[in-house]
Amino acid sequence: MNPDLELRKQLVNLLTLRQAHADFEDAVADFPEEHINTRPPGCPYTFWHLVEHLRLAQKDILDYIASEQYRWPTFPEDYWPAARATTDLAGWNASVKQFLADRQELVALVQNPAVDLLAPLPNSGRHRHHLLREIHIVAAHNAYHTGELIGLRRVMGIWRP
Repeated sequence: MNPDLELRKQLVNLLTLRQAHADFEDAVADFPEEHINTRPPGCPYTFWHLVEHLRLAQKDILDYIASEQYRWPTFPEDYWPAARATTDLAGWNASVKQFLADRQELVALVQNPAVDLLAPLPNSGRHRHHLLREIHIVAAHNAYHTGELIGLRRVMGIWRP
């Protein structure tokens, strides 16, 4: 077994597969259009805000890894839609589609044998962050909020059994 190939395979699985929990695709499947802009009880954001947050945070890490013109975002403004922002079904679908496209770009980076998983990233400066670290951060963040999305759907009674 080639350890490098196995590590890359496991990182891709971490990003894309339903393993010990539901995946992003499960969390957004058959989402009722009438609840896209609903704020669950006690929650300061809507379902779309949460999906858009997932997209924005993942995109930030993708840019951090790959962009030569990376700009450090401001938290929370650059990671969440405005509190009063709403969308329609087309906007929801665009957020989901872009999240999946950006995730696929991360997968392509991991699968590229010319990319050193442990090489310091150009934008990391003295921190010397590497792709392996960033993939773990994306996967953990996505899993956390995917679980939250499903939990909130359950609270609202809009999760399919």
